[in-house]
Amino acid sequence: MERPAWAPQGIDISVPSVSRMYDFYLGGSHNFEVDREAARKAMEFMPGLPKIMQANRAFMRRAVRYALGEGISQFLDIGSGIPTFGNVHEVAQGIAPEARVAYVDHDPVAVAHSQAVLEGNSGAVIATADLRRPQEIRDNPEISKLLDFDRPVALLLVAVLHFIEDTDDPHMAVAELRDILAPGSLIIITHASYEGVPLTQDEAGGAVGVYKNIRNPLVMRARDEVGRFFDGYEMVEPGLVPMPHWHPDTPVVQANEDPYAFSGFAGVGRKA
Repeated sequence: MERPAWAPQGIDISVPSVSRMYDFYLGGSHNFEVDREAARKAMEFMPGLPKIMQANRAFMRRAVRYALGEGISQFLDIGSGIPTFGNVHEVAQGIAPEARVAYVDHDPVAVAHSQAVLEGNSGAVIATADLRRPQEIRDNPEISKLLDFDRPVALLLVAVLHFIEDTDDPHMAVAELRDILAPGSLIIITHASYEGVPLTQDEAGGAVGVYKNIRNPLVMRARDEVGRFFDGYEMVEPGLVPMPHWHPDTPVVQANEDPYAFSGFAGVGRKA
């Protein structure tokens, strides 16, 4: 397999990457055949995966605009993946050029490509760190130089928490991140769930199995489990809802017209 110029040395391009699979679902070009093969396998069980990812990305953009409308111009996007069109810095800086965006990922491909995309952008950085070690994120010099944690920050955990297994205590990690944030900060979350998926759990479980086989277990959590990530925050209306229902830009289609888009949950909370 030929290594493209954007793929950093030292990564195994024969192993599927969740970040590159996500890029493929969104129609991006920074993925390899091994990623496409894994993504297509998952889609055999859950054909609407691209619809879910598109709804996820659309929610993220609306949430960023909401944060700006609330006077927040600092963003910390953890598990940011490979930047594609309409990513956080493009949305935020397109509205407020002074906005600052710190991306965090532990995938070397995501980090390398982000560095290329962000070159020359003094208001955005990419840092290598792991959500499971929040203090490393807080202490990262690139992040602490860009973001002022004494002022409100919008923390994005979009399509990432469902890749953290219970044994790694994701709720504790999110609580530690909350303690870093100033009052008035926002937390922005999406999370996968069997709830809302237009398939039986056994059928959807086939797609979950694909992620397990590539050593990126996908943890489908129930609504109350996802809700616990917002402990210590006041939920912004309409609360924890299917992604299309959160502050829609246009009239929401019915779930029976586009059922996959209503899979999983999204919400925004404000730290008091």
